[in-house]
Amino acid sequence: MAMLDEKLQDTYDDLVRRNPGEDEFHQAALEVLDSLGPVVAKHPHYVDAAIIPRLCEPERQIIFRVPWTDDRGEVQINRGFRVEFSSALGPYKGGLRFHPSVYLGTVKFLGFEQIFKNSLTGLPIGGGKGGSDFDPKGRSDGEVMRFCQSFMTELYRHLGEHTDVPAGDIGVGGRELGYLFGQYKRITNRYESGVLTGKGLAWGGSQVRTEATGYGLVYFVDEMLRSTDGGLDGTRVAVSGSGNVAIFAIEKLQALGAQVVTCSDSSGYVLDEDGIDLDLLKEVKLARRQRISAYVQERPRATLVEKGSVWEVPCDIALPCATQNELNGHDARALVANGCRVVAEGANMPCTPEAIDVLGQGGVAYAPGKAANAGGVATSALEMQQNASRDSWDFAYTQDRLEGIMRRIHRRCLETADEYGQPGDYVAGANIAGFTQVADAMLAMGVV
Repeated sequence: MAMLDEKLQDTYDDLVRRNPGEDEFHQAALEVLDSLGPVVAKHPHYVDAAIIPRLCEPERQIIFRVPWTDDRGEVQINRGFRVEFSSALGPYKGGLRFHPSVYLGTVKFLGFEQIFKNSLTGLPIGGGKGGSDFDPKGRSDGEVMRFCQSFMTELYRHLGEHTDVPAGDIGVGGRELGYLFGQYKRITNRYESGVLTGKGLAWGGSQVRTEATGYGLVYFVDEMLRSTDGGLDGTRVAVSGSGNVAIFAIEKLQALGAQVVTCSDSSGYVLDEDGIDLDLLKEVKLARRQRISAYVQERPRATLVEKGSVWEVPCDIALPCATQNELNGHDARALVANGCRVVAEGANMPCTPEAIDVLGQGGVAYAPGKAANAGGVATSALEMQQNASRDSWDFAYTQDRLEGIMRRIHRRCLETADEYGQPGDYVAGANIAGFTQVADAMLAMGVV
């Protein structure tokens, strides 16, 4: 990272002091602040109005106890979180993550990123995030239901279609969202379908929402390649992860002529030189909820690599779609050495600061998650629009809307980077474009 502007350095130092031990939040904030030097030089009124310190402080942080009973009749206790970061552009919008690693710093980094991601979509949604240290893996449907009902029994009082609208994230899929919405409806005695997104199609959900983050990522990468007179057809792609984002990124990549040779989970990665068998991967991960090793057992030509990094595999394009800080400096050097041309983030902040520096020095085009993976929340906002109008759009129309949004985000990133003297820098373009829209709204509303 470059040296921060003096005023921005003071803001960052204060943020670290006030939020001790929240390393991911510090990392996310530093990455944005590092881009804003040209902005505060050109527009000092943002500094005078203390926009940046205000933006770094959540409007509201909610932490609560989640008691529930397991199948043995034993009481379990988890911790729930909701960080409502910014409502300058609309109701707080961002997913819920259920994973043992979740703590306040995780939720704050995700919520901070969400502010700028949601701004880039051009849709009227603010930024927030939530979750719990509950682990749904290995739990029965009854246990997941009881946890979700207890979680929502506290969270419901903070939600509303004009206030805060959660969605899913890691560990929160259709099953969990169904239980959460059912409890919200039960407590409030209202059918407010717009209070959660990612819902089932039979009860207010949107076509393409399941596919949206993965599809949107690929549309963004396609635009990156087209801007240099290339295209996805014939490219070799390494993908990490095997959840919704990875699976539907693979689906769209294959549809556009790319060969995807990897996927992964916490047990290792699969190398399939014939190209990932998408139907088998969906069966293993989405239908059976099994480990990635089950894919290899039914696909003898594929190899399971339990140790090592998926980023050691030679590729033209690398799409980290698993979790934060999964791609480090060593991995980035391997990608550069193997001739990788593009890295785009499907997960939230999967590249470490060192990795980003190495990619830049190696001439690899790099797209941050707040731009490249914005398709999920964009389609959630489209779901909110359908719910508000009591309407339902077909798959093709919704997909066209998603594609248009992602291609506009790409154009906006490049145009903003050019405007502020950072041509071709997707990080600067995304951060500045996302920031200025929120900052202008905050200025218009006064000190609130």
